[in-house]
Amino acid sequence: MKSMLPIRERRTSADRRKNDETIAAELAAAFAEGQIEVLYQPQFACEDGSLVGAEALARWNHPARGQIGAEAMFSLAARAGMSERLTRHVAARALDDAAGWRAPLRLSLNVTAADIAAPDFADALTAIVGQASFPPDRLTLELTEHALVRDIEGSARQLARLAADGMRLALDDFGAGFCNFRYLKVLPLHYLKLDRSMVEGIVTDPRDLAILRAIVALAGALDIAVIAEGIEREAQLAAVRAEGCVLYQGFLRARPMDAGAFAAFARDGAGGAPGDA
Repeated sequence: MKSMLPIRERRTSADRRKNDETIAAELAAAFAEGQIEVLYQPQFACEDGSLVGAEALARWNHPARGQIGAEAMFSLAARAGMSERLTRHVAARALDDAAGWRAPLRLSLNVTAADIAAPDFADALTAIVGQASFPPDRLTLELTEHALVRDIEGSARQLARLAADGMRLALDDFGAGFCNFRYLKVLPLHYLKLDRSMVEGIVTDPRDLAILRAIVALAGALDIAVIAEGIEREAQLAAVRAEGCVLYQGFLRARPMDAGAFAAFARDGAGGAPGDA
């Protein structure tokens, strides 16, 4: 039976399939050839500036397209049906690196909607953590609001299993899109991570500062700590510290760095004794 789709639509569909197949082949080569790089964005305690750990950030050093950032890379992986494989690849790399960090430095890993939707997500991640011999109570999983929209109850069950093993959970990019307060009720969260857009204007705009103050108060009432992202000025740091944020990260103190540079930074350049916030 002939397709009822117009010729143009059939061609477009075929082109998309071919493009997705190309992406899948390129990603497979990237895994095999070490093109996926993991960088580390240091995180600090607001109270005393001590280094507490780092967030793992993946980059794809594509031989033809140049460097592809994490958001674009995971979008491509989703099109090729390889999101879970990519997350697990990055997690294994980061955990291997972090296994050599001095205690109690923490590692933060990002997880996607596809990861959380996978029935074996909790088991697979627990196995990867065990293989790296990294203490689960020094691991934080960062989840975006978008990653949880599809099935909040299912997400809560998966995440509760990981929290029971000692892992901490952060709701990432808070304030970047719509804020579903049901997440704060249902999910076993330890942190809210403010999107950089929530801190950009806190020094100059009283309304922005008032919103920050309200979020920190709400989080405190729920026994959830607040992390400020995108701190680039001393005045911003002073403000988030004064309002009760616990951790921060941003270019003010450090930019993302490779594993060797982070190890040296933690050893020689971080200053202060690491805390366990």
